[in-house]
Amino acid sequence: MQALLYATVVGLAAGVVGTGIGALAIAAAGTPTRRSLSIMMGLAGGVMLSVVFLDLVPEAVEIGGTGYAVGGFVLGVGATAIVDLLTPHFHFVSGDCERARYLRAGILTGIGIAMHNLPEGLAIGASYAHGSSLGFSVALTIALHNIPEGMAMAAPMCAARLDALRITTWGALAGLPMAVGALVGAVIGNVSSAVLSVCLGFAGGAMVFITADELIPDAQEFAVGHSGTFGIVLGALAGMILVYAL
Repeated sequence: MQALLYATVVGLAAGVVGTGIGALAIAAAGTPTRRSLSIMMGLAGGVMLSVVFLDLVPEAVEIGGTGYAVGGFVLGVGATAIVDLLTPHFHFVSGDCERARYLRAGILTGIGIAMHNLPEGLAIGASYAHGSSLGFSVALTIALHNIPEGMAMAAPMCAARLDALRITTWGALAGLPMAVGALVGAVIGNVSSAVLSVCLGFAGGAMVFITADELIPDAQEFAVGHSGTFGIVLGALAGMILVYAL
């Protein structure tokens, strides 16, 4: 029970703190430059890819074999794709929109982030079911990924002239579903080695889909020169250090 509670609390922290920091940054400083945004998103994407292919997937294969790991990976991609279709993300909108449209964009973005946080929470819970070291790596990585998501949610709200406290609060609330996902992932991951292997593979597939569908495209879309590429490379190196230092 204590392990389940710990995984849930860590999932809650990764979600609330990550999106909350991103929202607070926007509320305090305004919309970031294209270069800094592209570097941040690229950094998050690079870290996620390193953790998936250097830690999550190898652990899944070692625990349950290639079949369970690959099957879980495919399930993770498919489930996250379905969530993405049902709750598409709304990123930074153009500056000629009226206040009501900015506010609507911020709310819709928050709903999308909240829904996307469920499979990310599963990744944290399943990782903690295997070990605290892997769980911490995944939680830290996802928290980093949630910072630009919080910024994406807060930017249109800032343009709609909401006050900083409300922007930060709504950003933090979008991370709450991650705690639910972490609890479910920890429970399921403790059933058997085969189930844990599938869960870790699922987590890897979900994280790869999020990286390929959101972080890397956004990093390149907002890039100035090769800023997005440099961010991805730096993130990959940081992910390697994170994996091998723990």
